[in-house]
Amino acid sequence: MSRRPALTTVLPDTLLWVALVAPGFAAAWLGLNTPRPWWQSLGGAAVLAVAVVASRTRPVLGVLLAAGLGLATSPSLFTLSYGPALAVLAFLLGRRSAGARPALYAFAATAAAGTLLVVGRGFDPVIEWLVLTGTLLFGAVFPWLIGRYRRQDRELVAAGWSRAAQLEREQVIVADRARLRERARIAQDMHDSLGHELSLIALRAGALQVAPGLDAEQRAAAADLRGAAADATDRLRDIIGILRDPTTTQAAPVPPLTPADETIPALVQRAAASGMSVRLHPAPRTGTPAVPVMIERAAHRVVQEALTNAAKHAPGADVTVTVEHGADGTAVTVVNGPAPTAHPSASGGSGTGLLGLRERAALAGGTFSAGPYDGGFRVSAHLPHTPPAPAGEAEPRHTGEAEALTAASAAGDLDAFARARRVSRRRIVVPFAVVGGCAAVFVAAAFGWYAYIKAHSVLKPADYAALRVGAPYDAVAPVLPDRRVADPPVKRTVAPPPAGAQCRYYRASGELFVSVDHFRLCFQDGRLVAKSRIPRVGTAEVVEQEEKEWVR
Repeated sequence: MSRRPALTTVLPDTLLWVALVAPGFAAAWLGLNTPRPWWQSLGGAAVLAVAVVASRTRPVLGVLLAAGLGLATSPSLFTLSYGPALAVLAFLLGRRSAGARPALYAFAATAAAGTLLVVGRGFDPVIEWLVLTGTLLFGAVFPWLIGRYRRQDRELVAAGWSRAAQLEREQVIVADRARLRERARIAQDMHDSLGHELSLIALRAGALQVAPGLDAEQRAAAADLRGAAADATDRLRDIIGILRDPTTTQAAPVPPLTPADETIPALVQRAAASGMSVRLHPAPRTGTPAVPVMIERAAHRVVQEALTNAAKHAPGADVTVTVEHGADGTAVTVVNGPAPTAHPSASGGSGTGLLGLRERAALAGGTFSAGPYDGGFRVSAHLPHTPPAPAGEAEPRHTGEAEALTAASAAGDLDAFARARRVSRRRIVVPFAVVGGCAAVFVAAAFGWYAYIKAHSVLKPADYAALRVGAPYDAVAPVLPDRRVADPPVKRTVAPPPAGAQCRYYRASGELFVSVDHFRLCFQDGRLVAKSRIPRVGTAEVVEQEEKEWVR
């Protein structure tokens, strides 16, 4: 069990370490870096290995180690050997660290240490400090912000999936509870109808028992019949008590608001008397085929729930109830139009009533549908008079109202998820904008300062040619520029400077971002003792030709 987690961490860390070490060795092999002893390269690779391992549990330490290698190589932090490692470890810091404060402290410490090193070098500190700041912004802070955004987005997506799974479980529970309540209501209907009939049987058996003209054997049979009916009534009451929903039980019995044997026309009349604009179509007439009691109760339940929903969600709307009794089944349709005006009570419901109607129709072997219709809402059910063939317990069909309920309940969660994503992106965009603005200011300042010092350190070739060795400094000073080159190309000098002389370096051209020639003027005891030209990167023939032209 412990070997597999080790493999899943060691292999990626090893590959990451190889990727971070490769730029340093490649730059040394191509000659892009200053030659260093082999032990320094191996020491840097070892420090990167520690940084990669530490980045899993202490990612701030990994970034500080990479930054320390970069500062040890160059005070401006801009290195080909360790710059990629700093960016990658900063990205991992954003991915693996939840808090922002430790990362900000690490970046501030790196900036402070780099500033001290830049100031201590003795050269022009402005350029190196601007390079340090730009490298820290683009090579560390930006990758950290990207990793932080990826972390927040991943957490938000995971929370969304978790919420979706929880919502699905809740909807299953709601649907199951609605079906159980509807079955309990069906059981209550059975008690109301069968209990009444059994009570009548017991009453008639009791009357038959005391009727004159019967012998003792017939009276005993009548007594047994009355007792059986009474026992059946008691058992029916016990069964209904078991099926009844315990959450709806009361301490004292409450008389039902709806009569047990109320018909659909009576229900419609009662709704109309309460102020609802409802009409029954077609009107009740004699000669209709006999309808089973349970089918009649199911149709009554459909109309009752539809009228309740219409009164709740579309108050004042016209409602049409259509009941058609055929030879094979009963069709019930309730249609309500749109509400005339907005009403405070016209809000979304839980949808459990429609789920219960679907369960009742399914148990009766019928079909049920409900949904928007012509600006309003329509509920329809078809209930067959012949009971379905027994094929086990009816399975719920998670369509129609179940899907509508899930979609309606999920709409609010989707809106909340979208708002959370917008807030998360806003929290990332603002730091990106701030850092980007700072980076733009620093880049503009760095470019401006670079252009300024390069333009003010140019010694014109004609003035250089007019200078004579041995001339006093006062005669040379008027043609010298305001600034001198802070990073002279000492490695390209043709000859070493005279012993004891102080040399100054100037640019021969004001071109930017290209290699140019430099002039070296050496002074000793207040006189110009040597002058030389340092060629730019190019061929010797070109340099010699240009030097001849300048001398002319």
